[in-house]
Amino acid sequence: MRKVRVVLAEKGLEYKLDPISPFSPPENFHELSPLKRIPVLRDESEGPDATLPDSSAISAYLERKHPNPPLYPSQPFAYGRALWLEEYADSDFIATIGGGLFRAVVVNMLMRKEPDKDLATDTWENKAPRFLKFFEKELGGREHFIGDTLTIADIAVASPFVNAAHAGFAPDPARYPNLVRFLKTTHARPSFAACITEERKMLERLGLKYAL
Repeated sequence: MRKVRVVLAEKGLEYKLDPISPFSPPENFHELSPLKRIPVLRDESEGPDATLPDSSAISAYLERKHPNPPLYPSQPFAYGRALWLEEYADSDFIATIGGGLFRAVVVNMLMRKEPDKDLATDTWENKAPRFLKFFEKELGGREHFIGDTLTIADIAVASPFVNAAHAGFAPDPARYPNLVRFLKTTHARPSFAACITEERKMLERLGLKYAL
């Protein structure tokens, strides 16, 4: 959901947030989201049943309907590269971070369970490095993954690191200087910072501290 909220903020679009808990969704949620995932976008200007239940589909739709400022490259290969980085972050990377870190620590605490610190540490030390090395190499000395402006690739990659930070984990600046610089700059953007601040206030009640 954070990825879409950042896209909306970057485009200056107002929206109404209707929080849904994945642990106790409404009875008709499977009709809105066949994969039972969040977020789901409802655009009433397109009709009463106009919904999209996938963050990538939502982001692409918003780009087409509100093209400025652009968040997808115009050059064909750069566009394809941005879609690939978005998919890599949204699938393999977020599944690793989500299950091994965020669920093991944050979700457990939200459900009044003990955090699985062993699983989280093992995930970060043994499963996360291949992603961190890839992102570090892809960035090189650049500010963004593609071109010289923010794209969906930057948003998609930066978002799961917020989940990791909520669980208490962040990349080592000595090993991943390019990645750490990128995350610091990207998470400081008003679009990201607003979401992070909102999430931190809720999680601090559980004793969790943002690691980045």
